[in-house]
Amino acid sequence: MATGSRHVPAKHKRAAPGGKWSAAVMQRSDALDLEQGVFAKPDAAAIARSLKRSAERSRRRKAGPYQSAMSMLTFYINRGGRNLPARRKQVLQQAKAELRRLFGRD
Repeated sequence: MATGSRHVPAKHKRAAPGGKWSAAVMQRSDALDLEQGVFAKPDAAAIARSLKRSAERSRRRKAGPYQSAMSMLTFYINRGGRNLPARRKQVLQQAKAELRRLFGRD
């Protein structure tokens, strides 16, 4: 093997140019079957209710409903990073608090 190169297994390779691996995760994740546009909802409570509903209905999730819903929300926030406007990030953080409340974890 040449110096400086390393083998990257196929399942860990980056998305094709112009493609976003995080978008693929959101669409094909085993965590949840998400409602279309859930993270675009203007209200934190609506986002939390949708995630809760999706987590409870999903047959593809590997963890419990609370963990799956919170993981997907956290993933979305983290992948948005600095590209998310401050107001949007604030709404998503409020959705986390609302999700905790809906699951009785507050």
